[in-house]
Amino acid sequence: MFSTQSDPKQKVAAGESFLKTYPQSVVKGAVLDQLIDASQAAGDPASVVKYAQQLLQVDPSNLKAILYSVLIKKQQCSASNGSDQATCDDAAALAQKGLALQKPAATADADWQKLTHAAFPIFHSAIALDDTVKKDSKGAQQEYTTELKSYSDDEAKTTGLNDTLLLAQAYAQPGSTQDLKEAVWFFARVWALAPAQYKAQIEPKLEFYYKKYHGGLDGLDEIKAKAATAVFPTADYNPAPAKSPQEQIHDLIASTPNLDTLALSDKETILGMGSKEDADKMWAVLQGKQTQVPGIVIAATADQVQVAVTEDAKASKQADFIVNLKKPLTEAELKTVQPGFEFKTAPAAQLEGTYDTYKQLPATDTTSASAQVVLKDGEYVPAEKAKPAATHHAPAHRPR
Repeated sequence: MFSTQSDPKQKVAAGESFLKTYPQSVVKGAVLDQLIDASQAAGDPASVVKYAQQLLQVDPSNLKAILYSVLIKKQQCSASNGSDQATCDDAAALAQKGLALQKPAATADADWQKLTHAAFPIFHSAIALDDTVKKDSKGAQQEYTTELKSYSDDEAKTTGLNDTLLLAQAYAQPGSTQDLKEAVWFFARVWALAPAQYKAQIEPKLEFYYKKYHGGLDGLDEIKAKAATAVFPTADYNPAPAKSPQEQIHDLIASTPNLDTLALSDKETILGMGSKEDADKMWAVLQGKQTQVPGIVIAATADQVQVAVTEDAKASKQADFIVNLKKPLTEAELKTVQPGFEFKTAPAAQLEGTYDTYKQLPATDTTSASAQVVLKDGEYVPAEKAKPAATHHAPAHRPR
């Protein structure tokens, strides 16, 4: 008998047999509901979605079927890094449907509240993820905010912490919707509440965007302490904005006796956002010199590697350094130097080249003003051949 089976796989087989024998049974909905649970217990997400879709044909307003479908499709969207747009859209569309459901008459108010409290944050998260994939940062900001508002304080510190980080990233995205003051708060909250082993991954972003907004690190410890106690910015959260980017760049140049000691991202920032006079000073130091290019690979061919070096370039997945190689990459090397691969410094694999040309790129709705730097005579240095560079660079100082 179907209802007496305890093994999930056997229960699925019995349920399938029952529905094949009695396809129009009055208990079809109840059987499909149990098949969802059995498939979940059996670790079969594809079957969970299949039975959920069948249940929605019988009961279009079934919150459980929508929730399970959204959960699995959201996971698949995230696992594909947004490349499976259809699945991301499906998750968001089902989530929108779930948010529009009205309480069934037969469901008690308390039961409905319990169900929606569990389901609705997941729905908002799925819509936010789809917005992020579509580069709709404003939509993502709104959906993640609504999600976090639905949690209790304890839930926001645990269940909501990952999406707090995603909200910070949505506010940090370059373009017209960027709000670094908001981004800093949410990065600070995640840093304050994250387990110790994750703080080192979050802190560089927090410090980068705080310095970009404020101009220095003074006051950041107080912000971390405040953010640990509140999900959203408090009334007294008001860090002073920094000088304009060109003013910061001019001050940086004036206070740096040897411009060649600046971090690579600072050099690119001066070229992209500085006045013509300051950019020309920087380029006069760089042109014809060799440099390492630590960053994330955006695109690669046998003859050219495109890399995102600054945090803004990484966030928008746009290459700010183009390295034309002196010697083509081999097939084996190309399998390593794929989009997403990160060049670091020795003893990791390195990318090197000689400054050739650059051009300033104006800001757009999705990117900040920047420079695109072209290097010639590039060389890929595998990890086993990499040697530490002799030059020591100052910490990056990115203006707003």
